[in-house]
Amino acid sequence: MLNKYDTIYQQLAKEIDDGKRLPGEKLPSEHELTELFATSRETIRKALKLLSEHGYIQKIRGKGSIVLDRSTFDFPVSGLVSFKELAHKLGDDVITTVHSLQKISANDFLQKQLGCDAEEPLWAVVRARKISGESIILDKDYFLEEYVPNLTKEICQDSIYEYVEKTLGLTISFAKKEMFVTEATEEDKQYLDLQNYDLVVVVRNYVYLDNAVLFEYTESRHRPDKFRFVDFARRNR
Repeated sequence: MLNKYDTIYQQLAKEIDDGKRLPGEKLPSEHELTELFATSRETIRKALKLLSEHGYIQKIRGKGSIVLDRSTFDFPVSGLVSFKELAHKLGDDVITTVHSLQKISANDFLQKQLGCDAEEPLWAVVRARKISGESIILDKDYFLEEYVPNLTKEICQDSIYEYVEKTLGLTISFAKKEMFVTEATEEDKQYLDLQNYDLVVVVRNYVYLDNAVLFEYTESRHRPDKFRFVDFARRNR
């Protein structure tokens, strides 16, 4: 059975998710909420704390609790999931468009990223991710063909990770990630709905199999206003 403050939190969160309380709108005061829910101020404060922690509101001294714009998509920094898996969690209309799939030889940059030789054949995949009608992610993936053979456009359209794990029987184990902001390239402008933004958020992924082989290098290029990267950190002493 939920605590009273959990019940209040869930009700207010649902009202925000359903658009009954809009971004920028001020919630009723603590006093008004105690009367509305027939409970104590302490219970209301616990519910408001949960709303703040989950990104629903911002408490501003002297102004009360302001509803935040949640038209962003949370991307876990520490997790390692495929976009198909993430799309199920987002729950929005998601479309993947494969702009190119080709076999290439590693240039100097890719040799450095993947630790491979110039003669090493790679798959180069460029895919745009459209969420709720807007193309807001451009994924540029590079796979060592030795570990990911026979890649097709259909596999890229669906899920490369699913193909790697279920069809090829490999185990994707861990990744190193780097995140930075940079100027949008002509390719970004071509494939993304950037609106007036001239910057993108780039997440580089170096992905390893369970035998510690680096088999994938990826750049995910994101429109900056639509995404919030989240992680959980615990202080150890």
